[in-house]
Amino acid sequence: MALKATIYKAELNIADMDRGYYETHALTVAQHPSETPERLMLRLVAFARHASETLAFGKGISDDEEPALWQKNLVDEIEVMIELGQPDEKRIRRAAQRAGEAWVYAYGGPRFADTWWAPMAGGFTRFDNLHVLAIDNDTLAALGAMAERTMRLQVTIQDGQLWLNDEKTTLLVEFDTLK
Repeated sequence: MALKATIYKAELNIADMDRGYYETHALTVAQHPSETPERLMLRLVAFARHASETLAFGKGISDDEEPALWQKNLVDEIEVMIELGQPDEKRIRRAAQRAGEAWVYAYGGPRFADTWWAPMAGGFTRFDNLHVLAIDNDTLAALGAMAERTMRLQVTIQDGQLWLNDEKTTLLVEFDTLK
């Protein structure tokens, strides 16, 4: 018998002062049986960083053809494509070629992310629309600890810093820029 996805409900109140974006999003997020709470929360953080009315969760883990998140315009062109983890070189190249902006949020610790990215980095210098960021293990673990089936989260983004709050925790979520 196949395992089913776990459904999470998240109310994300976003105050992005860097972009002038202030909105509340009521999100229903399906956690794939093989997805960790840390990765689920990283998807929510990525959503908050790029939030718009048209940003949507892709099938991600369960479908190789769709990214974790993407934003399409009215004629079905991909404006923003967001991948999580350590996607292979082919997947990153495809994202950078297809989307106006391509983002990769790598996790597994700085050394692991550097080891994963270093052999590929030279092949992506021509893609100005590609951004690769890494999150450290401690921050990722703190994100995972915040995961609950029903969440009310406040996200504040100012001067490049992202603060995530729930009723119990305030967390500064920082990324190392790899590209």
